[in-house]
Amino acid sequence: MKVCFFSRPNCALCEEGLTILKLVQEDAGFEIEIINIEEDDEIHEKYMLMIPVVEKDGEIIQYGQLDYVTLYEAFMNKS
Repeated sequence: MKVCFFSRPNCALCEEGLTILKLVQEDAGFEIEIINIEEDDEIHEKYMLMIPVVEKDGEIIQYGQLDYVTLYEAFMNKS
């Protein structure tokens, strides 16, 4: 399973979110693709006010303030 993590450089909330996502990854087992929204105008416009954004199969799982429980439950129920 591959999970997309949308973020931008020098974003403290994104760094914190990635740390939480990596903790979930250890327990739920998936691959993380990190996408810098500043490298694509369309993605930047879509997510600039939402980052960080966790997405799987085109569906947003969680954005903004990420938390372990919400992410873990989403991936355990969708894997």
